Amino acid sequence: MALDAAQPGFATTVAALRLRSWKLGAYQPMDVIDLFPDTDFTHIVDDRADVHVSSRDGRFYLGYFQDGRPGGPDEDWVTGEGWVIAVAGTANVPGYRMAFGTDTPAEIVAAVVTRILATSRPS
Repeated sequence: MALDAAQPGFATTVAALRLRSWKLGAYQPMDVIDLFPDTDFTHIVDDRADVHVSSRDGRFYLGYFQDGRPGGPDEDWVTGEGWVIAVAGTANVPGYRMAFGTDTPAEIVAAVVTRILATSRPS
């Protein structure tokens, strides 16, 4: 970024900031859900139209909650949590969990899921 250190305060130009446009909006959740073949994963659509995907061995879970995840304090809705990914650990290595907001672009979640799936292999 181009700064003029001789002048007090902060000075720059719009060109120096290199303004960008960013992908926003949830768009198509099927971009994520379609990454899971029926042969290796179980798909469930519940009464709220939320989608749950788990690996056949039960160690991987993905939940898509279009209106936010139910549960949490006092069994109220967990507002803003639209995607949950969890991988169960082993006796020696802990698993992990990550969540994305309801407005996170599905394309971003798909990139994370693609990377997770690329690192899995049969034991």
